[in-house]
Amino acid sequence: MEDNNHKTDIMSDNIIPEKIQEVPEKIQQTVSEVADKVTDTAEDLADKTLAELSDLFVSIKSGADSMLRSKEAEAVKSAFYKLLSRLKGEAGVDAQSEGSKDNPFEAVEQNFKAMYADYKKERAEFNRQQEAQREENLAKKQEIISELKALVEGQEDVSSQFPVFRELQNRWREAGPVPVKSYRDINDTYQFYVEKFYDMVQINRDLRDLDFRRNLEAKEALCAAAEKLAENENVVSAFHELQKLHEQWKELGPVAKEKREDIWNRFKAATSVINKKYQAYFETLKKQHEENLEKKRVLCEKLEDIAGREISGSAEWNALSKEIESLQAEWRKIGFATKKENQKIYDRFRAACDKFFARKREFYAAVKENMNDNLAKKQAIIDQAEALKTSTEWKKTTDQLISLQKQWKEIGAVPRKKSEQLWKRFRAACDEFFANRDANASPEGDFYGNLKAKRKLIEEVNAYEPSQDETANAEQMRAFNERWNAIGHVPFKEKDAVLADFRQAMQSKFPLFARQRQGRPSRGSERSHKDTLIAKYNSLQQDIATYENNIGFFAESKNSSPLIELMRQRIEESKQQLKELEAQIRKEEEGEEKQ
Repeated sequence: MEDNNHKTDIMSDNIIPEKIQEVPEKIQQTVSEVADKVTDTAEDLADKTLAELSDLFVSIKSGADSMLRSKEAEAVKSAFYKLLSRLKGEAGVDAQSEGSKDNPFEAVEQNFKAMYADYKKERAEFNRQQEAQREENLAKKQEIISELKALVEGQEDVSSQFPVFRELQNRWREAGPVPVKSYRDINDTYQFYVEKFYDMVQINRDLRDLDFRRNLEAKEALCAAAEKLAENENVVSAFHELQKLHEQWKELGPVAKEKREDIWNRFKAATSVINKKYQAYFETLKKQHEENLEKKRVLCEKLEDIAGREISGSAEWNALSKEIESLQAEWRKIGFATKKENQKIYDRFRAACDKFFARKREFYAAVKENMNDNLAKKQAIIDQAEALKTSTEWKKTTDQLISLQKQWKEIGAVPRKKSEQLWKRFRAACDEFFANRDANASPEGDFYGNLKAKRKLIEEVNAYEPSQDETANAEQMRAFNERWNAIGHVPFKEKDAVLADFRQAMQSKFPLFARQRQGRPSRGSERSHKDTLIAKYNSLQQDIATYENNIGFFAESKNSSPLIELMRQRIEESKQQLKELEAQIRKEEEGEEKQ
């Protein structure tokens, strides 16, 4: 039973006041905390875009119940600025870019900021009006209590005042909510005088019993509603609806003395069922949050491992980037962690992501700087080639251009957009010189005569009939090769075609010719396994030379340590592969000797 200890000289008579349930302060506090959690978990905002979050905020703001959805509005705002901050970081938008045309997020941010500011003004005005209304309601109820007190204390026989009493009750119900800090005192005082009135009134028994029956029917309906709520699977919704039923219970008058205990126990039993389900729900939710926290810790450990690895090249950077994107997608599927650790674990995850992508940007910045260095070197070679293209010092300039072509091949990659353009300019300068040289060939430099001589030699090779004596064939092969090398230059535009014809003819007559050409067979011939191994061996040697040359270039660049380390690692890997290939080639040669 409720214990009403009021500072007054009026004492209770024969009628015992009905039990009035008070929601314990601890439960009230839990209601507040849970309401925040429910709002936070009502809708997963993590996967929404800035535009979707803005649209959702507009929907909340323009709704008829917008002022009752302030927690949802704040959740949308928080999600919006967290996402905006992350996107700015990924896009490289810093504080100096704020408000500039270079900031792609300026318009959407300002639009959201304006909407939120407008909403805050509306909300502040709404709260002010609500508080003012509650104060008015408090004044009304204080006036009603004054009248009720006068009614109780001013009449020896108050039974004749029952219609006035009923009117006061109706006015009390219509008065509306009061400030929270005043709710308990004003309600307890009202209930005290109501019960005092029933204790003192000497009215017709039938009329009093009728009032009791009506109150009993109303409370039975509340019991039935509470029992129905106990079956609701949505325990959070059921709990909040139960609080409304308790408010209605307090507004109702008493029932007959012999019914008071039973009806109260029935209502209390239904309340107990809902409260237990509610507490069990949040125990389960707490356990789920702890499991989510552990899952997120595992993802953090994986991400931190990736972020701390030594990464050797673009392919590995791209592969690990996709792996991190997969971890981020998995993170978004996991629900909230515990309230205490949720922000901390998110900050840890975000820090590992930032570390990885910062290193990736640093790597590609070094690559870009190296490409720019290569661009400058190739531009310098082009300038030299274009300065030489009109030269008439045929021999000297030929050697110079050949040297420039060799340097060109040794220089590493340049930005893709510039590569083709630079090569066309360089090739055009070389072609122009060699075309002029061929057109102005002197008798001692008869390029067309040399071409004729080489074609004649190709005919001899094709006409040669190999003998059974392999030694004789080898001698003839070397003789043909020496004669070919002794013939001078041919017109520049013809050199590739005539060389290909010579190699094809030599390959068709002398199988050993392919091995003497460093394992590269001519087109159309079948490559043996040994030939393939030799080709790989020679290719790796060329790669090692290129890597060592690149180290010299990178040493002149800033922030090139990652690239130099990469080159050294590749050199070591290639040398190890050379040893393996050398052993395989020896094994192939031993097999040939046994046959």
